[in-house]
Amino acid sequence: MNDSSALQLLVLAGVAIFLFLKLRSVLGTREGFEQPPVPRGETSRDAQRNFEVIEGGPDRDITDYVPEGSPEAEVLAAMKKAEPGFSVSEFIGGARGAYEMILMGFERGDLGAIKPFLADDVYETFADVVVDRENKGLTIEAEFIGISEITIAGAEFNSTTSVGEISVRFIGELTSVVRDRAGDVIEGDNKKVKRQRDTWTFAHEMGADNPNWKLVATGE
Repeated sequence: MNDSSALQLLVLAGVAIFLFLKLRSVLGTREGFEQPPVPRGETSRDAQRNFEVIEGGPDRDITDYVPEGSPEAEVLAAMKKAEPGFSVSEFIGGARGAYEMILMGFERGDLGAIKPFLADDVYETFADVVVDRENKGLTIEAEFIGISEITIAGAEFNSTTSVGEISVRFIGELTSVVRDRAGDVIEGDNKKVKRQRDTWTFAHEMGADNPNWKLVATGE
């Protein structure tokens, strides 16, 4: 390699280093915040919508369950403000599990396991029904199939007490039969799936150390 070629390489290397430093000063390094790449299958419009949420747009954790701008949406937003860690999506997941657990505990007359998740008056109502069944010699055999629909039917928040209430409408599917003392079926069919509609209201003090929600009211 002659001196001329060596000099050319040094000049090109110097230019490359200069351009690298210049670009770094403008673009920065890949540290700190940057908008995540669009996942496969997600359109650029979806990515823009998610970015707008971060920048103060609609909260999808709320608008996935209630209409944007509705009274329920405003109440849920107030709950999230009072308890920043609160997630509507996680609440719905918990409500789904609680519905099966509480419903089957009631059907089978096993209230001990579900008592911590019931308000006192709800527990007393359930207990009265279970005792009445036992006095009549009735037993229920039930099997939970699943939930075909779950929606938020209403929401309230008391800013004075910080207590939030969310009403959830369920359509559950299960099989059940009622047997008398002799073991004969007097109601139901264990081979026929029935749909059961319930609207349950859960309450929780937002921001409290205890994260549990309690069932405070039941209805259809």
